[in-house]
Amino acid sequence: MDIDGWLRGIGLAQYAEIFRANDIDGELLGQLTNDDLKDIGVASVGHRKKLLKAIAALTATPEAPSLIPVAVTEPKTHDTAERRQVTVMFSDLVGSTALSARMDPEDLRELISAYQKCAAEAVRRFGGFVARYMGDGMLVCFGYPEAHEDDAERAVRAGLELIAAVVALKTPASLQTRVGIATGLVVVGDLIGSGEAQERAIVGETPNLAARLQGDCRARHGSHF
Repeated sequence: MDIDGWLRGIGLAQYAEIFRANDIDGELLGQLTNDDLKDIGVASVGHRKKLLKAIAALTATPEAPSLIPVAVTEPKTHDTAERRQVTVMFSDLVGSTALSARMDPEDLRELISAYQKCAAEAVRRFGGFVARYMGDGMLVCFGYPEAHEDDAERAVRAGLELIAAVVALKTPASLQTRVGIATGLVVVGDLIGSGEAQERAIVGETPNLAARLQGDCRARHGSHF
């Protein structure tokens, strides 16, 4: 099982490093408890609950088909998703695992909030659309909902400004961010979640490629773009 991909899928990619450091694979995943997650450094109660819920969904035994007739729901009358050529930017806060180990959760929350606000302002100046916040990372789309001929260039310029803006943030701990950018065809627009948690889904290989490129920056020790 691809643990990194599973964590990205539930919006908790920042814990990939600590899962690898503790040798947690697909076989051990279903045995994790709340105390186990706390021991390996998942300080956030909300994140522990989210992980346990996702683990339970993985290990749940499918129910036998019911013989009782059920009402057929009406299909969607309007599909809001679109097939688009877009540029996707994935950004991630450097060293978030170490920060969570030494900071009070409330202080860490304020720090991540300041980072996300700074990053969102930087990408929106270049016409970027924040599709999803993923823990201490974010997925940004250029080319949706409004397309420009220079969306790829806008993404690169936004990434450079984002890196500089995050470094300049006045926070209790100095911050850095990594950025990965990729261009390609996606299906974008479906709403997922509800209320404040409502997000736009971006489906395709392009977001995964952007996330992998951002991960390659981490592997090169010191490169952020």
